[in-house]
Amino acid sequence: MLLVRGHGGGTALTGTIFERGEQAPTYRGAPDEDAPYVWVCDEFYEVESGGSETEIDGRTIRVAFDTPLPRGFDTREQALSAAKEHVKTQFARVGVPADDVRVEVVRPEEEGTPEAEQAVPTDRSADEGSADEGSPEGDASR
Repeated sequence: MLLVRGHGGGTALTGTIFERGEQAPTYRGAPDEDAPYVWVCDEFYEVESGGSETEIDGRTIRVAFDTPLPRGFDTREQALSAAKEHVKTQFARVGVPADDVRVEVVRPEEEGTPEAEQAVPTDRSADEGSADEGSPEGDASR
């Protein structure tokens, strides 16, 4: 399992890649269970009313969440690329430019470990960055 977490606008968004041999989610809309890599993450967007209030880039906005969109992939690289793009897209939906989003990829057991000691390298490039900071609680992990 890999956590793909984007940071931007003072918040974070985290999604999960289930790897070959791991039990991916089995709810309605989940991809074919034969997919070796499955990406699951919330989708959110800014709304005029309703939703949940959160602060992004110093401004208070309202966000609504869609049902997580699980997607299956044949390779780890495909899953990571899609995950990073997904996170950047979520931040763009609430006005955070891709260049302002930093993404990290970690294994759950490495949470809190300095990046230099993690087995999965952190990606800091702007074109591959993502963020997971869209929830009212500051971490939209699901």
